[in-house]
Amino acid sequence: MLSKISSKLNDNAKLVPLIFIDTLHHFPQTLDLLKRVEEKYYTPRDQKINVFQPRDATTETEFANKYGDFLWESDEDKYDFLVKVEPAHRAYNSLGVTAVFTGRRKSQGAARSELQFVEIDELNGIIKINPLANWDFNQVKNYIDENNVPYNELLDLGYRSVGDYHSTQPVKEGEDERAGRWKGKTKTECGIHETSRFAQFLKESQ
Repeated sequence: MLSKISSKLNDNAKLVPLIFIDTLHHFPQTLDLLKRVEEKYYTPRDQKINVFQPRDATTETEFANKYGDFLWESDEDKYDFLVKVEPAHRAYNSLGVTAVFTGRRKSQGAARSELQFVEIDELNGIIKINPLANWDFNQVKNYIDENNVPYNELLDLGYRSVGDYHSTQPVKEGEDERAGRWKGKTKTECGIHETSRFAQFLKESQ
């Protein structure tokens, strides 16, 4: 949708910048999607997607060497902060972000069922806009098919919400879209959209 809007502007107009948080624990299919999105929408305009990784690691091995194996099991909050919350916070600051679009939807269930179209993220000092809040999964998939939008190939294998490989599974018929995330736990968000509980972490990291 953003690319369609940009195409109607003059030749010097840039696409809305995209931010990708590379947790170092993504599925290969997710990283492939990043490449395909960049090739389709950004290369012709000599613009790249802004990729942010954990502050002090560039590979999964480096991360494990520094913080130990399976940190997501031994200290889940610390893991979420290091690979998601802090890189997102750094992205907003370094790019001078004041507002972001997200793809979150009410149909994804859990905490997102009460999603508003506009939210204030006080910790990051930004506004979050959720234009697809009232869309369901089928509406998104239909738009993807009709407009030839690149998507994560894991969706064809039964996944409906894709995060890190160690905490993502396919969902069963009738389950919430995000039921495959953190299976068997009460957790429903990774922290990027629940930043208030990481305020102390951010304070200590600065």
